[in-house]
Amino acid sequence: MSLRLQRVRELLKREVGEIIRRELPVEEAGLINVNDVEVAPNLKNATVYVGILGGKTQKEKGMELLELKRVRIQGLIARGVVLKYTPRLRFVLDESVERGNRVLKILEELEASGPLNEPERD
Repeated sequence: MSLRLQRVRELLKREVGEIIRRELPVEEAGLINVNDVEVAPNLKNATVYVGILGGKTQKEKGMELLELKRVRIQGLIARGVVLKYTPRLRFVLDESVERGNRVLKILEELEASGPLNEPERD
């Protein structure tokens, strides 16, 4: 990946995160964080991977609000970031952090329950 694409990814990640923090109420949408952004080589499309902390209804409402406010978020990015094209955003729920936390919790529980039964050696 080119250095320019990496810089645009990081810039979009930071900007989208700030806009979401300002525009979407935490009570309704849950706590939304931007985990990653993938940008097409022509910079016309971007996939934003978001994590939402909260219950199932908050996750659904958060994704719904992101889709409803997508055009406004793109407009705010166009004003805040100087690019030839403002990428068309697509939001995807990224549950990888949540899955990772679940695995870590299981590992901690296993560790807390004591050493695993190891076969005796002669």
